[in-house]
Amino acid sequence: MPRKSRRRPAPRSSILSLVVIVLIAGFAGWWLLSPRRHPTPKHPAQATATPQESPTPESVETSTPLEATQSPEPSPAPTESSTPLPVISPRAAASGGTAKLALIVDDCGQWLDTERGYLALGVPLTMSVLPDVHYTSLIAQEAQDAGKGVMLHLPMETISGMDPGPGKVTTEMTDAQITAMVQADLAQVPLARGVNNHEGSKGSSDTRVMNDVIAVLAKHGNLFFIDSKTSPTSVGEQVAAAQGVPTAARDVFLDNKEDVAYSEGQLREAAAIAKRTGSAIAIGHPRPTTLAAVKALIPELQAEGIEFVLASDLVSR
Repeated sequence: MPRKSRRRPAPRSSILSLVVIVLIAGFAGWWLLSPRRHPTPKHPAQATATPQESPTPESVETSTPLEATQSPEPSPAPTESSTPLPVISPRAAASGGTAKLALIVDDCGQWLDTERGYLALGVPLTMSVLPDVHYTSLIAQEAQDAGKGVMLHLPMETISGMDPGPGKVTTEMTDAQITAMVQADLAQVPLARGVNNHEGSKGSSDTRVMNDVIAVLAKHGNLFFIDSKTSPTSVGEQVAAAQGVPTAARDVFLDNKEDVAYSEGQLREAAAIAKRTGSAIAIGHPRPTTLAAVKALIPELQAEGIEFVLASDLVSR
């Protein structure tokens, strides 16, 4: 009887080849039918621009006033004035032998409790108020209501590079920028009868800068300038005198050290200058130690013949 033939099994290689063909065909079909992504542009000009992140507060620089629709011109290097500045003569002795002492409290508008402590003192003194700080308007109004003097404490550039705060005048500014900044700062303290520099060891030593600052005061016609003398090379008093703006300069700082005994010693030094020359100007700050020293010495100094006056009473006219 004939034998039945058997089918030979398909080789394994053929089965694997068939599977591979099916997989390749399926992948090719998926690729052809699916959405194609745009290729990355090879040239920067073809790339789509992405929006930049907004700058963080730390990266935002304080802006300075510029002339409308114009770019600021580069500031010229500090130069000496072609007109020699007048030599300021020592203050003459007060008539009748009275020794007058003007106390100026700088940096006002920040430490309300201590500043109100000065306002409560029963003697004339002058509060010099910073622009654009928390209590700028409030302390200026309270000082005027208390019969005290009010000044603008004008921030100016330092040699050290320390930031004197908002509203600062710098040597890099153009003349127009300086004028605009001083006007804006004065608008912050409209009750001010005068101005003195806050910091400003660099700015107050630049004749061009000080000419611009004092010119604004001269246009107001009724403002004086006190040179804080934060640098021995400051020309503020001389420039003010040259432009006919009433002026004077600081004699003593009361609180280079935050210590009651130190401030008392400095206040006695100011009184000694007043007795010797007829008048003196002492500058302190809203520190509890300085306030305590002033409060403690007022009766003693008055008993010695010291008359406390406003800063405006001691400017030369």
